[in-house]
Amino acid sequence: MLTRRWSAFLIAVGVWSWLIWPRFGVAIWKDDRSFADGSPTSFLWVHALLIAASLVIGTTVGLLGVRGWRAARGAISTSDDSVAAAGGRRKIDGS
Repeated sequence: MLTRRWSAFLIAVGVWSWLIWPRFGVAIWKDDRSFADGSPTSFLWVHALLIAASLVIGTTVGLLGVRGWRAARGAISTSDDSVAAAGGRRKIDGS
């Protein structure tokens, strides 16, 4: 299971990907090397593929972070419930 700190890091990576790559895509679209006689060039296609792959990876990493965050939250509440059920004392090594 991921800790909340690692989960937050993965979420931040996903958000970062969505902040950076679309802006890069706009810059590539406006670049003079992207079109020749109105047709897309290999320069545009390679960068479009790079941007698409990066957004897919960033989205996947971000979603894993969200799932990890939720799982860690559930583990914390489950741990708190078991402490309350034990009369306020935390069980150690099954004792």
